[in-house]
Amino acid sequence: MRKGLLLYNPAAGRYPVRQFVRGIIHPLKEAGWSMEIAETLSGTHATQTAHQAAAEKYDAVFAIGGDGTMGQVASGLIDSETALAVLPAGTTNVWALEQGQKPFSIFNWGALRENAALLANVEPQQVDVGMCNDQPFLLWAGVGLDAQAINKIEPRHRFFKHISVPHFFATTVWEATFWHGLDLRVWTDGQLVEGHYLVAVATNIRHYAGGMSLLSPNALLDDNEMDMWLLSGNNVADALRHFFDLVAGRHLTSDQARCLPFRTARVESDAPFSVQVDGDPALSGHHVDMTIKHRALKILMPTDAHHLLKNKQ
Repeated sequence: MRKGLLLYNPAAGRYPVRQFVRGIIHPLKEAGWSMEIAETLSGTHATQTAHQAAAEKYDAVFAIGGDGTMGQVASGLIDSETALAVLPAGTTNVWALEQGQKPFSIFNWGALRENAALLANVEPQQVDVGMCNDQPFLLWAGVGLDAQAINKIEPRHRFFKHISVPHFFATTVWEATFWHGLDLRVWTDGQLVEGHYLVAVATNIRHYAGGMSLLSPNALLDDNEMDMWLLSGNNVADALRHFFDLVAGRHLTSDQARCLPFRTARVESDAPFSVQVDGDPALSGHHVDMTIKHRALKILMPTDAHHLLKNKQ
């Protein structure tokens, strides 16, 4: 019998999940899992609880929440034998949506049970973990306009999660009205690029902007490589143009968007800048250093999502 921990974030998402958590146990027990339930008290507590589960040799931690919760739990499982299983119930669930999972919502109360059953019998896969100033990330880490907007709105009241897309869009436009980008020095694998940019974002997955943009269409989760996207500009018109280009896929051929694959990266500016990691605010500063821990995290993912991997177990 496999041992699992069901770890849920009561503050995640548009609708409270607490009353639905116990309903997830049945399909997991039917698949041979012995389950315990715990509630996160904070992001730090989520990481500590996951780390403790790894120390106690749990086979998996089933994390109920959004992309931020997922990243916090993953931070406690790196370089362990305990797998991360994501049951999406957050405001944005880009990691899970990219893998074909349907998030919990008022229109799909049964999504948590369905996703638990989907992951109950899959073999663990190994994926890369990014490190941004020693803080782990699975999706993105970035500086500039998107990080400024995230730092303004997070943490947000549950009311604003119901209007998350227009709220983020309006905040980003407002920030772009008064902020004019950064002069950045960007090293990727030792090669220097300098310029004036609105956004510099590293991604390990394919989607971005709440899942609306297919930013890196060929990204793989376990290939020991990530993409650094640099978006040029200095005003709100440039920011809006980039948004619509990203949604339409025109950024792939735009001379105002540049993609730099990397294994190690450093971003510097003489001016301080905001930082975001997996869609959550991180410590601001004048530089970020990024590296990759190759295949350092075990995950449970739907079999239909194995096209996102270079190496399959």
